[in-house]
Amino acid sequence: MRHGKKFNHLGRTAEHRKAMLANMASSLIEHKRINTTVAKAKALKKYIEPLITKSKTDTTHSRRVVFSQLKNKEAVTELFREVAVKVANRPGGYTRIIRTGNRLGDNAEMCLIELVDFNELYTNEKPAKKKRSRRGSAKKTEAAAPAVEETVVEEVAEETTAEAVVEEAPAAEEAVEETAAEEAVEEPAAEDQGESEEEKKEDKAGE
Repeated sequence: MRHGKKFNHLGRTAEHRKAMLANMASSLIEHKRINTTVAKAKALKKYIEPLITKSKTDTTHSRRVVFSQLKNKEAVTELFREVAVKVANRPGGYTRIIRTGNRLGDNAEMCLIELVDFNELYTNEKPAKKKRSRRGSAKKTEAAAPAVEETVVEEVAEETTAEAVVEEAPAAEEAVEETAAEEAVEEPAAEDQGESEEEKKEDKAGE
């Protein structure tokens, strides 16, 4: 009985399966993405990711181990020269499976398997959004506080000037009234002097 044995034979013998996966791995390294069924893509993912990890250490031993699996010199050279440089900082997860629907003939579930670091649409970083921090808000409040103080000071200054103007106005009115009263007092005094002089002249003439 095969209870708990989840290995997918893909309907092929061991030799046929190894040859197929080696060819698919070479094609993926060369073209960076290939179209296949989901079952084959999952098997290829398990097959090629250990080889990509091995390519990070560019030694003669690593190259021989990878070549013993791929049997393709061009694929080995491409893997160690270009792919290894791209995935140097990635700790695993070098491939991505994107489902593309079912095949028309046999309704098999199809997908696109690709190397993650060679897809420009997904790897382009979006501009990060600016986040508001508490420090920034504190600075804004501090900047707003002096402005409020300045406006208050200006309002107080305006009120004081207005009060001064109001105080000056009554003082000016009082001064005008005083001058008018003095003039009124001086005029009767002048008239009295004029009358007294005329009376003196008349008295002299009578004598």
